[in-house]
Amino acid sequence: MLRLVPTPIGNIGDITHRASEALMSADILLCEDTRVTKKLLLLLQERYNLTPKADQEFYSLHSHNEKEFVEKLTPDFFDQEVVYVSDAGMPSVSDPASLLVQYAQKHGIAYDVLAGANAALVAYVASGFSETQMLFWGFLPHKGSARSESLNGALYSGFVTVLYESVHRMQKLLGELEILDPTREIFVAKELTKLHQAYYKGTPSEVRATLPQNPKGEWVVVLSSSEVSTSGAISQSDIMGLDLPKKTKAKLLAKVTKRGIKECYEELMK
Repeated sequence: MLRLVPTPIGNIGDITHRASEALMSADILLCEDTRVTKKLLLLLQERYNLTPKADQEFYSLHSHNEKEFVEKLTPDFFDQEVVYVSDAGMPSVSDPASLLVQYAQKHGIAYDVLAGANAALVAYVASGFSETQMLFWGFLPHKGSARSESLNGALYSGFVTVLYESVHRMQKLLGELEILDPTREIFVAKELTKLHQAYYKGTPSEVRATLPQNPKGEWVVVLSSSEVSTSGAISQSDIMGLDLPKKTKAKLLAKVTKRGIKECYEELMK
């Protein structure tokens, strides 16, 4: 039997009774990070007086070794109670586990997915955007034209769109949004369910002005919906991806956005 078990995204009190039972009764725990899972089990034992099954085995299964790990599996591996857990949140949502599910489906192995915490849905509800359709975009590429194209796709998807972003690139993302769509309303959630949870809402520049210069923690960004871009004209994203001097880019951006050349150049310099 295989179970995919979501874990709290911050507050330990958000774990479900079913999730606790599955973790404690597992023979084998497949973990995004075994250290994180062992710490969670210890907290559950101390807070709720739970006792894990004796001689539990822990295996590391993360995005870098998932394919190789699954290729080496045999169906009898699942004759025991096997649980997969991400470090936090729902497995398969910007985390490994989809290959495990595919393996179970292919080999007729019984599996179950428990309900639980998910940062994307929490942020979507907290945003207050009223559309009933939402698109989960996940993490953007780190840099280059791939990042520009992905961000442009997220901005003009036609839906409320949820992004995850690293703390190291939050200021960069807000700067990109200021250039690409300065009037778009966005919602930013920091450290969801944790002690220092915070919400920010407004245009990219308004949000950026209220954020610390060196933001810490984990971040979710929700973009309000916009019409899908069907224009054949050059876009801001196209300009950002061009290999041109910054002064030339600033002039092009000024024409597209109707902003001052100096303002566009200063944004590029950041």
